[in-house]
Amino acid sequence: MRKQKLERAVLIMPVQTTQKYFMQKLFKNRFQAGNMLARRLADYVRHPDVIVLALPRGGVPLGYMVARALAAPLDVILVRKLGLPGQPEYAIGAVAGKGSYLLQTEELKLIGIPMGVVLAMVDREREEIARRETRYRTGKPALLLQGKNVILIDDGIATGSTMHMAIRVVRRAKPAKIIVAVPVAPSESCTALLPAVDALICLHTPTPFFSVGQWYEDFEQVSDEEVIRLLERAARRNTPSKGDGRTT
Repeated sequence: MRKQKLERAVLIMPVQTTQKYFMQKLFKNRFQAGNMLARRLADYVRHPDVIVLALPRGGVPLGYMVARALAAPLDVILVRKLGLPGQPEYAIGAVAGKGSYLLQTEELKLIGIPMGVVLAMVDREREEIARRETRYRTGKPALLLQGKNVILIDDGIATGSTMHMAIRVVRRAKPAKIIVAVPVAPSESCTALLPAVDALICLHTPTPFFSVGQWYEDFEQVSDEEVIRLLERAARRNTPSKGDGRTT
């Protein structure tokens, strides 16, 4: 019964007062945030149909901790944020490989960025996705998501564009359920994502919300090398065998 409730409800910590959250750090680092998320996902421990998908690079340390706690396979979902020129952490859209992208059209109209500039950004991010595909997977196939309970993990959500793109990509693979789990996000972004998923878990929805990084003591950029190290460590823990969910 507890599991059913988890899969049908949005689990968000009550929004606290601006005074309580102002300048307060909620997480020491991404690994701690991942541990906190793992506790909220305890109903999925050793569930045979769970796959954890992390959004690289920042979501991978959290995804690693969640996958380890749940004894679940870990993989990455390769989508990229389209950052506002001069303020790259603020998303004006997102892009996936194979041609898919979405844009915050109202934001673009308000800011007045020419579409040619936006499409050039899309092309650059597609090139980065292709580079990461080669670097992170090293020829290994992605996990098969059809019929699985997919838990999407990131280090936080701001506008929600990148997570929307990730959900769209995962939905095409026909999973049984999509669960989004993040440590921090604005409440309005959570509300906007809810219709697209089966469950959404967010530990904190603080106000005012300026960026994901403001809520971490250590928000250093995660390197490719760290992503690869964590993926390899997770793979050793879940040694592939026949019928393990890998595509062929």
